[in-house]
Amino acid sequence: MSTLEIRDLHVSVETKEGAKPILRGVDLTVNSGETHAIMGPNGSGKSTLAYSLAGHPKYQITSGTVLLDGADVLAMSVDERARAGMFLAMQYPVEVPGVSVSNFLRTAKTAIDGTAPPLRTWVKDVRGAMDALRMDPTFAERSVNEGFSGGEKKRHEILQMELLQPRIAILDETDSGLDVDALRVVSEGVNRVREKTDVGVLLITHYTRILRYITPDFVHVFVDGRIAEEGGPELANRLENEGYDRFLTSATA
Repeated sequence: MSTLEIRDLHVSVETKEGAKPILRGVDLTVNSGETHAIMGPNGSGKSTLAYSLAGHPKYQITSGTVLLDGADVLAMSVDERARAGMFLAMQYPVEVPGVSVSNFLRTAKTAIDGTAPPLRTWVKDVRGAMDALRMDPTFAERSVNEGFSGGEKKRHEILQMELLQPRIAILDETDSGLDVDALRVVSEGVNRVREKTDVGVLLITHYTRILRYITPDFVHVFVDGRIAEEGGPELANRLENEGYDRFLTSATA
Protein backbone atom coordinates (compact mmCIF):
# COMPACT_ATOMS: atom_id res chain seq x y z
CA MET A 1 0.00 0.00 0.00
CA SER A 2 1.51 3.31 -1.14
CA THR A 3 0.32 6.88 -0.68
CA LEU A 4 1.28 10.06 -2.53
CA GLU A 5 0.41 13.13 -0.46
CA ILE A 6 0.49 16.61 -2.02
CA ARG A 7 -0.08 19.45 0.39
CA ASP A 8 -0.45 23.17 -0.44
CA LEU A 9 1.86 22.87 -3.45
CA HIS A 10 2.89 26.14 -5.09
CA VAL A 11 5.00 26.12 -8.26
CA SER A 12 6.41 28.89 -10.46
CA VAL A 13 8.23 29.05 -13.79
CA GLU A 14 10.77 31.66 -14.82
CA THR A 15 9.73 33.96 -17.68
CA LYS A 16 11.17 37.11 -19.25
CA GLU A 17 8.96 39.10 -16.90
CA GLY A 18 10.16 37.15 -13.86
CA ALA A 19 8.75 34.24 -11.88
CA LYS A 20 5.20 33.32 -12.89
CA PRO A 21 3.06 31.35 -10.41
CA ILE A 22 1.38 28.33 -12.02
CA LEU A 23 0.24 26.11 -9.16
CA ARG A 24 -1.46 28.04 -6.36
CA GLY A 25 -1.98 25.59 -3.53
CA VAL A 26 -2.74 22.03 -4.65
CA ASP A 27 -3.92 19.42 -2.14
CA LEU A 28 -4.27 15.84 -3.36
CA THR A 29 -3.83 12.30 -2.01
CA VAL A 30 -3.43 9.26 -4.27
CA ASN A 31 -3.44 5.76 -2.76
CA SER A 32 -2.52 2.41 -4.27
CA GLY A 33 -5.29 1.06 -6.46
CA GLU A 34 -6.94 4.45 -6.94
CA THR A 35 -7.31 6.28 -10.24
CA HIS A 36 -7.58 10.06 -10.07
CA ALA A 37 -8.52 12.00 -13.21
CA ILE A 38 -7.21 15.56 -13.40
CA MET A 39 -9.30 17.54 -15.88
CA GLY A 40 -9.24 21.16 -16.91
CA PRO A 41 -8.78 23.63 -19.76
CA ASN A 42 -5.46 24.48 -21.42
CA GLY A 43 -3.13 26.46 -19.21
CA SER A 44 -4.74 25.42 -15.95
CA GLY A 45 -1.57 23.81 -14.55
CA LYS A 46 -2.24 20.11 -15.12
CA SER A 47 1.05 19.34 -16.89
CA THR A 48 2.91 21.60 -14.47
CA LEU A 49 1.71 19.35 -11.67
CA ALA A 50 2.94 16.26 -13.53
CA TYR A 51 6.41 17.62 -14.29
CA SER A 52 6.82 19.15 -10.85
CA LEU A 53 6.15 15.76 -9.26
CA ALA A 54 8.66 14.14 -11.62
CA GLY A 55 11.36 16.72 -10.79
CA HIS A 56 11.66 18.75 -14.01
CA PRO A 57 14.14 21.60 -13.29
CA LYS A 58 12.04 24.16 -15.18
CA TYR A 59 9.44 24.13 -12.41
CA GLN A 60 10.38 25.77 -9.12
CA ILE A 61 8.61 24.60 -5.96
CA THR A 62 8.02 27.74 -3.92
CA SER A 63 6.14 26.09 -1.04
CA GLY A 64 4.28 22.97 -0.05
CA THR A 65 5.16 19.31 0.46
CA VAL A 66 5.02 16.09 -1.54
CA LEU A 67 5.41 12.79 0.33
CA LEU A 68 5.52 9.26 -1.04
CA ASP A 69 5.00 6.77 1.76
CA GLY A 70 6.25 9.44 4.16
CA ALA A 71 9.45 10.19 2.21
CA ASP A 72 10.09 13.74 1.00
CA VAL A 73 9.78 13.58 -2.78
CA LEU A 74 10.93 17.17 -3.27
CA ALA A 75 14.28 16.35 -1.66
CA MET A 76 14.89 13.55 -4.19
CA SER A 77 16.66 13.77 -7.55
CA VAL A 78 14.76 12.65 -10.64
CA ASP A 79 16.31 9.16 -10.61
CA GLU A 80 15.64 8.80 -6.88
CA ARG A 81 11.96 9.57 -7.49
CA ALA A 82 11.86 6.84 -10.14
CA ARG A 83 13.49 4.32 -7.82
CA ALA A 84 11.06 5.30 -5.07
CA GLY A 85 8.24 4.21 -7.37
CA MET A 86 7.13 7.28 -9.33
CA PHE A 87 6.56 7.08 -13.08
CA LEU A 88 5.70 9.75 -15.64
CA ALA A 89 4.23 8.97 -19.05
CA MET A 90 4.99 12.16 -20.95
CA GLN A 91 2.60 14.00 -23.22
CA TYR A 92 5.41 14.46 -25.75
CA PRO A 93 7.92 11.60 -25.36
CA VAL A 94 11.40 12.53 -26.57
CA GLU A 95 13.43 10.70 -29.21
CA VAL A 96 16.64 8.91 -28.17
CA PRO A 97 18.48 8.07 -31.41
CA GLY A 98 20.91 5.14 -31.26
CA VAL A 99 19.34 3.55 -28.15
CA SER A 100 17.11 0.58 -28.91
CA VAL A 101 13.82 0.11 -27.10
CA SER A 102 14.99 -3.27 -25.74
CA ASN A 103 18.22 -1.83 -24.29
CA PHE A 104 16.40 1.19 -22.91
CA LEU A 105 13.80 -0.91 -21.12
CA ARG A 106 16.28 -3.35 -19.56
CA THR A 107 18.61 -0.52 -18.49
CA ALA A 108 15.69 1.32 -16.87
CA LYS A 109 14.51 -1.83 -15.09
CA THR A 110 18.03 -2.51 -13.80
CA ALA A 111 18.44 1.08 -12.56
CA ILE A 112 15.13 1.01 -10.69
CA ASP A 113 15.44 -2.46 -9.16
CA GLY A 114 19.17 -2.28 -8.48
CA THR A 115 19.84 -5.58 -10.24
CA ALA A 116 19.43 -6.72 -13.84
CA PRO A 117 16.35 -8.88 -14.46
CA PRO A 118 17.07 -12.50 -15.46
CA LEU A 119 17.35 -12.42 -19.23
CA ARG A 120 15.11 -15.40 -19.95
CA THR A 121 12.16 -14.17 -17.90
CA TRP A 122 12.75 -10.57 -18.98
CA VAL A 123 12.51 -11.40 -22.67
CA LYS A 124 9.31 -13.32 -21.99
CA ASP A 125 7.84 -10.40 -20.02
CA VAL A 126 8.72 -7.87 -22.74
CA ARG A 127 7.27 -10.01 -25.51
CA GLY A 128 4.10 -10.64 -23.52
CA ALA A 129 3.58 -6.94 -22.78
CA MET A 130 4.28 -5.94 -26.38
CA ASP A 131 1.88 -8.55 -27.67
CA ALA A 132 -0.86 -7.31 -25.33
CA LEU A 133 -0.29 -3.77 -26.64
CA ARG A 134 -0.38 -5.09 -30.23
CA MET A 135 3.16 -3.97 -30.94
CA ASP A 136 5.22 -5.60 -33.70
CA PRO A 137 8.18 -7.60 -32.26
CA THR A 138 10.60 -5.58 -34.44
CA PHE A 139 9.60 -2.51 -32.42
CA ALA A 140 12.06 -3.60 -29.71
CA GLU A 141 15.04 -3.01 -32.03
CA ARG A 142 14.03 0.49 -33.11
CA SER A 143 15.58 3.58 -31.53
CA VAL A 144 13.50 4.99 -28.69
CA ASN A 145 10.65 7.09 -30.13
CA GLU A 146 12.62 7.86 -33.32
CA GLY A 147 10.17 7.99 -36.20
CA PHE A 148 7.37 6.66 -33.98
CA SER A 149 3.79 7.63 -34.68
CA GLY A 150 1.78 9.23 -31.89
CA GLY A 151 0.14 5.90 -31.12
CA GLU A 152 3.47 4.07 -31.04
CA LYS A 153 4.92 6.60 -28.61
CA LYS A 154 1.98 6.26 -26.24
CA ARG A 155 2.04 2.45 -26.43
CA HIS A 156 5.74 2.59 -25.58
CA GLU A 157 4.98 4.71 -22.51
CA ILE A 158 2.46 2.13 -21.29
CA LEU A 159 4.92 -0.66 -22.10
CA GLN A 160 7.39 1.04 -19.75
CA MET A 161 4.72 1.38 -17.07
CA GLU A 162 3.86 -2.31 -17.28
CA LEU A 163 7.47 -3.50 -17.10
CA LEU A 164 8.78 -1.03 -14.50
CA GLN A 165 5.79 -1.54 -12.16
CA PRO A 166 5.74 1.84 -10.36
CA ARG A 167 3.83 2.58 -7.17
CA ILE A 168 2.39 5.83 -8.55
CA ALA A 169 1.95 6.45 -12.29
CA ILE A 170 1.36 9.95 -13.66
CA LEU A 171 -0.11 9.83 -17.17
CA ASP A 172 0.09 13.25 -18.82
CA GLU A 173 -2.53 13.42 -21.60
CA THR A 174 -1.90 9.85 -22.69
CA ASP A 175 -4.95 10.15 -24.97
CA SER A 176 -3.48 13.08 -26.91
CA GLY A 177 -3.13 12.34 -30.62
CA LEU A 178 -4.61 8.84 -30.47
CA ASP A 179 -7.21 7.48 -32.85
CA VAL A 180 -10.07 5.37 -31.49
CA ASP A 181 -8.29 2.02 -31.94
CA ALA A 182 -5.04 3.20 -30.35
CA LEU A 183 -6.95 4.82 -27.49
CA ARG A 184 -8.68 1.53 -26.75
CA VAL A 185 -5.42 -0.47 -26.81
CA VAL A 186 -3.59 2.04 -24.59
CA SER A 187 -6.49 2.18 -22.15
CA GLU A 188 -6.60 -1.60 -21.96
CA GLY A 189 -2.90 -1.52 -21.14
CA VAL A 190 -3.42 0.92 -18.29
CA ASN A 191 -6.28 -1.18 -16.92
CA ARG A 192 -4.16 -4.32 -17.15
CA VAL A 193 -1.35 -2.72 -15.14
CA ARG A 194 -3.83 -1.44 -12.55
CA GLU A 195 -5.21 -4.95 -12.05
CA LYS A 196 -1.81 -6.62 -11.89
CA THR A 197 0.10 -4.19 -9.68
CA ASP A 198 -2.46 -2.11 -7.73
CA VAL A 199 -0.68 1.04 -8.91
CA GLY A 200 -2.06 4.45 -8.00
CA VAL A 201 -2.80 6.44 -11.17
CA LEU A 202 -2.93 10.19 -11.72
CA LEU A 203 -4.54 10.56 -15.15
CA ILE A 204 -4.32 14.03 -16.71
CA THR A 205 -6.67 14.76 -19.60
CA HIS A 206 -8.73 17.45 -21.31
CA TYR A 207 -11.48 15.16 -22.49
CA THR A 208 -13.74 12.46 -21.16
CA ARG A 209 -13.19 10.01 -24.03
CA ILE A 210 -10.37 8.12 -22.28
CA LEU A 211 -12.58 7.88 -19.18
CA ARG A 212 -14.98 5.71 -21.18
CA TYR A 213 -12.27 3.04 -21.04
CA ILE A 214 -10.49 3.89 -17.78
CA THR A 215 -13.01 4.49 -15.01
CA PRO A 216 -11.67 6.95 -12.41
CA ASP A 217 -12.40 6.67 -8.72
CA PHE A 218 -12.07 10.44 -8.33
CA VAL A 219 -12.27 13.40 -10.71
CA HIS A 220 -10.58 16.72 -9.92
CA VAL A 221 -11.28 19.87 -11.93
CA PHE A 222 -8.14 21.99 -12.32
CA VAL A 223 -8.58 25.72 -12.93
CA ASP A 224 -6.02 28.52 -12.49
CA GLY A 225 -3.53 26.27 -10.70
CA ARG A 226 -5.99 24.98 -8.13
CA ILE A 227 -8.48 22.17 -7.71
CA ALA A 228 -11.81 23.90 -8.22
CA GLU A 229 -14.10 20.91 -7.66
CA GLU A 230 -13.85 17.21 -6.82
CA GLY A 231 -16.17 14.27 -7.30
CA GLY A 232 -16.61 10.82 -8.75
CA PRO A 233 -17.05 9.63 -12.34
CA GLU A 234 -20.31 11.55 -12.55
CA LEU A 235 -18.36 14.81 -12.45
CA ALA A 236 -16.63 13.85 -15.71
CA ASN A 237 -20.02 13.27 -17.28
CA ARG A 238 -21.13 16.70 -16.13
CA LEU A 239 -18.02 18.27 -17.69
CA GLU A 240 -18.80 16.47 -20.93
CA ASN A 241 -22.18 18.19 -21.02
CA GLU A 242 -21.35 21.58 -19.54
CA GLY A 243 -17.66 22.21 -20.23
CA TYR A 244 -15.46 24.38 -18.01
CA ASP A 245 -17.17 27.75 -18.45
CA ARG A 246 -18.70 27.92 -14.99
CA PHE A 247 -15.30 27.31 -13.38
CA LEU A 248 -13.54 29.86 -15.58
CA THR A 249 -16.19 32.47 -14.77
CA SER A 250 -15.79 31.98 -11.02
CA ALA A 251 -11.98 31.99 -11.30
CA THR A 252 -11.95 35.40 -12.97
CA ALA A 253 -14.74 36.92 -10.87
